[in-house]
Amino acid sequence: MKAGKPSRTVFRLPIYVLIALTIAFGGGTWASMRILKATSGFGAISVGPWDAFPELQTADADPYARAHRADDGRLLFGRAEGLIFTASRDSTGRSLSGDCVYKIDGQTPPARFWTFRVTDRAGAPVSGLPTAPKSLQSWRLLQDSDGTFHATIGGRPHPGNWISMNGDKGVRFVLTLVDTPTAASVSLGEVHLPRISRETCE
Repeated sequence: MKAGKPSRTVFRLPIYVLIALTIAFGGGTWASMRILKATSGFGAISVGPWDAFPELQTADADPYARAHRADDGRLLFGRAEGLIFTASRDSTGRSLSGDCVYKIDGQTPPARFWTFRVTDRAGAPVSGLPTAPKSLQSWRLLQDSDGTFHATIGGRPHPGNWISMNGDKGVRFVLTLVDTPTAASVSLGEVHLPRISRETCE
């Protein structure tokens, strides 16, 4: 190498630094997004296949829950307003799928009003047959005298409570309780939620 002529390494060094910084920042951002998509934070309440995060919209929410809340951009319930339970598996632990038929049996915790709907893993509504019901709600529901209800999710139209559901990917069941004392003080020994049973799959 002739004196006074810069080596190729001098020109390559900034490129190597730029690549390293890109990988570091890109990898960190990707890992953070994966964590936010995987959990809503700590403090989960699990009742069978159902999970809820009562602290998600409160001042006591942990940093992961706050970041998830900001990234999600959706309006959530405060503790005095309601509670959302989600299930991605049936009562035997098998993942919920849009090409299966499920039976929902049981009772919900006391609430002024509740809804039951089906979403994909990202939270978007799942399509169904045209003009067919896509959700259930407590004010228009067939139930027993003790408050127990039975519903069929997916498959062909069924008598009684039924929700249409199409697709072959993973789904979630979302039970939203509005104005419920369960949101203020949750005790696992006192909360009863419906059982999810898989019937058949296409």
